[in-house]
Amino acid sequence: MRLYNTLSQKIEEFVPVTPGEVKIYACGPTVYNYFHIGNSRVFTLFDTLRSYFKYRGYKVTFVQNITDIDDKIINKAKDEGVLWSDVAKKYTDAYIEDIKKMNIDLPDVSPKATEEIPKMLELIKKLVDEGTAYASKNGVYFSVDKFPAYGELSHQDMDELKEGARVEVDDEKKNGLDFALWKFSKPGEPSWESPWGAGRPGWHIECSAMSSKYLSDTFDIHGGGADLVFPHHENERAQSEAANHVKFVNYWMHVGYMNISGEKMSKSKGNFVFVRDIIADFPAEVIRMFNLSAHYRGPIDFSRENIEAVKKGYTEISYTLQRLAQIEGVLDNKKSPYIASFTVALDEDFNTAKALGIIYEAVNDAKNLILGKKVDKYEGDIKANLKMLESDIREMTGVLKIQPKFEPPAKEAVELVKQIEKMRAEKQYEKADALKKQASQLGYILEFTKTGTFIIKELK
Repeated sequence: MRLYNTLSQKIEEFVPVTPGEVKIYACGPTVYNYFHIGNSRVFTLFDTLRSYFKYRGYKVTFVQNITDIDDKIINKAKDEGVLWSDVAKKYTDAYIEDIKKMNIDLPDVSPKATEEIPKMLELIKKLVDEGTAYASKNGVYFSVDKFPAYGELSHQDMDELKEGARVEVDDEKKNGLDFALWKFSKPGEPSWESPWGAGRPGWHIECSAMSSKYLSDTFDIHGGGADLVFPHHENERAQSEAANHVKFVNYWMHVGYMNISGEKMSKSKGNFVFVRDIIADFPAEVIRMFNLSAHYRGPIDFSRENIEAVKKGYTEISYTLQRLAQIEGVLDNKKSPYIASFTVALDEDFNTAKALGIIYEAVNDAKNLILGKKVDKYEGDIKANLKMLESDIREMTGVLKIQPKFEPPAKEAVELVKQIEKMRAEKQYEKADALKKQASQLGYILEFTKTGTFIIKELK
């Protein structure tokens, strides 16, 4: 497998720290609101990556944090006249509820910032003791001048960064780029005790502390949205490597922006759509397919029209699998060429868009074979080939976690088909058509082909 590494700006061969194991850390939500469809792209990508590594036989440990203390949470609580902890709990519960609806598995470890402060203080103390961090009247800051590699992850020049930092000068900082590890609390704000004074952690330190605690000082993959490269991941890398004196992460993966009306979707701009609103109108598998329909590093354009287009593709997959499930045949140990192509696509920088295209090709082959059309790549028993394609389509959609779910046709529908076939045999076509309409009212599409009669549960 090969992955693009943001640090090197190259596609590199993936070599895990521990053979046969993959350790992944992805930045999770700051729980001050529901998460939007743009956030869901990041969550879907890493959930699918985790699924693929497991499919390839790796033991995977996936950690994703929950930032449950932050300025945004405090401000939200003030606006609503409630406790900050109530805001955090409300939106943490909502986040878990929504990712489950999205068919996203919970992380192996989902640490909350407020529960990991001892580890953060331990890391900050190490940096202070080594002279890489310093205390001021506002808090404890990391000194970027003490980390010569600062700027390498985001590929920015230090002098240019310093120019930009002058816009918001803090007299307590030695360098405008220095960032807070620990913020002293203002009156009325939540706080925890520390050797330097009561306060709360800075945003960046939590991920360094949690990844080190639950994975190791050096682990395989760290990811998140492209907007986190700077300053969040740049700062994480600096403080972790300065504290532990080892390489922090081997592969940095960043997911491209989701745009709406040509602009990056974000809560700060107000141009966002909550996942819980979209999932009320579309199956989770369709939203997942939409999120995976473009290469993860590139942008993707959100619109209901674009999701509707993806839904048509998902419908074709669902209807084809329903047809295949109703064909009686023997499945042997053969695989179609599509399984190998699917793996090659995902092995080359996790190209889910290409992988989806391969699934569509397999579905198209199955449809043609069902219709009795000759497909040159298949020889021998048609039904055996169809059962092979059914198995392979299920396998590939299972890896991407977009496999349609459906029940066997209801008894009423099966009985209607028997009556229709009898009437067609007796050339009572008007009565047969009337019964077909009756099946439609039950939510079923009936298809009569040379290969057989199919009862398809309609996807609304």
